[in-house]
Amino acid sequence: MTAYGVGIGWRPEIAGFVAELPGLRFTEVVAESVPAHGDLPVGLTELRDRGTAVVPHGVKLSLGGAEPVEPARVAHLATVAERLGAPLASEHIAFVRAAGVEAGHLLPVPRSREAVDAVVANVKRTQGELGVPLALEPIAALFDWPDDELDEAAFLTEILERTGALLLLDVANVYANARNRGTDPEALLDALPLERVAYVHVAGGAEHDGIYHDTHADAVPQPVLDLVAALCARHRPPALLLERDGAYPSTPALRAELDAIAAASGYPAVT
Repeated sequence: MTAYGVGIGWRPEIAGFVAELPGLRFTEVVAESVPAHGDLPVGLTELRDRGTAVVPHGVKLSLGGAEPVEPARVAHLATVAERLGAPLASEHIAFVRAAGVEAGHLLPVPRSREAVDAVVANVKRTQGELGVPLALEPIAALFDWPDDELDEAAFLTEILERTGALLLLDVANVYANARNRGTDPEALLDALPLERVAYVHVAGGAEHDGIYHDTHADAVPQPVLDLVAALCARHRPPALLLERDGAYPSTPALRAELDAIAAASGYPAVT
């Protein structure tokens, strides 16, 4: 994959800010927010036309569900990727529905052999419709299932090897999971196939009642930036992307976050 450097997720609320970043070469949009037909959001069209890579990021496929992915949702992701001229698409290793009931959240998948088979089957169904590579994102989870048979690295590596998919590594998720479980986040970096990382999410969070939540609405904390540096010292990914999904700060604050990610990763500033 092309080395795009530092990017930021496109959201309507900050579309003007994103459009004015002089060095931006990489952005991401929630796939379900982009129509399969009709006009694309103006800001996305302008970014695409100026050569910025725009990646659709799915949130509702439910790749980790026991049921097969819904063909209409897969078709939508494939259509959006084609309309955007995207170099790849991404989705989560999670489930969001069962028996027709929508959870409204990304829910963790048990790290069992049976779950690996279910994820692999759904990923392959999705890949069969996509015209571009698929990157898979492990989520932040507040608990582990009691019937886990594999550790996180082994679970992810087997899925990647059996599907040929890429990895979307969210260092904020890695930090949140390690902090809440009392484990070493860098130990996971050492166990993952970092050469399969397509790009990286970086986001902020906050602690409430002793639990760290990956909010996407707070500033990126220094430990997450330190983890970015630790990752890049091992294997620098082609792109790192700031996720903000609410409580948007001032323009100087957003620029400062992007500059901090650039400094931690060694990529040029895009501001």
